[in-house]
Amino acid sequence: MRLDYLVDYHRVLVIAVVLLSAELLAAVLRQQLLNAFLVVIILGVTSLPLWPAIRRVEVAVHLPRSLHAAVVLFVMAALFLGEMRDFYARIWWWDLFLHGMSGLLLGTAGFYLVYALNAVDRIGVALNPGFVAFFAFVFALALGALWEVFEFAVDELAGMNMQKTMFDDPSGLTDTMWDMVLNTIGAALVSTVGWRLVRRSG
Repeated sequence: MRLDYLVDYHRVLVIAVVLLSAELLAAVLRQQLLNAFLVVIILGVTSLPLWPAIRRVEVAVHLPRSLHAAVVLFVMAALFLGEMRDFYARIWWWDLFLHGMSGLLLGTAGFYLVYALNAVDRIGVALNPGFVAFFAFVFALALGALWEVFEFAVDELAGMNMQKTMFDDPSGLTDTMWDMVLNTIGAALVSTVGWRLVRRSG
């Protein structure tokens, strides 16, 4: 039954990849190279489960498709809606909302990654709940920091404005720090809840 679900999910992903490829072609034809670059990133994230190596891992450790779907939706909201459709400028709380969600999402991804490896007998990993929660927290912080580096690099190299003006601070520093604060709060919440759930189940 699980394999049937995976096949259906992969079919949905193929349709999404085709639609995104059409968006990429349109951006290239309109010479919107920055938008094309963002679509390439979205395509890469969306198509991950279609890669043979990733599919083997997905089946081996029982990665939930809901986790990948959440990642795709987040990337779409951040890059496609936020940057390409200008939601960051049109909806003042869009950036704050996404970074709060990113902490929850990245924390969940990190927690599930270690928890799934912990449950696979042939890997031989046995970690206590405290370490699993700590890893999830640090994992979320690290990826959140890498995202801020990505925003800075794109702004500097491509002349975009991913680091927005916030509270009359045009430098983008306030925006970056609030992003990291919200990411930290989200990661801490997920890690704490996950730690309690694993302790109770153990």
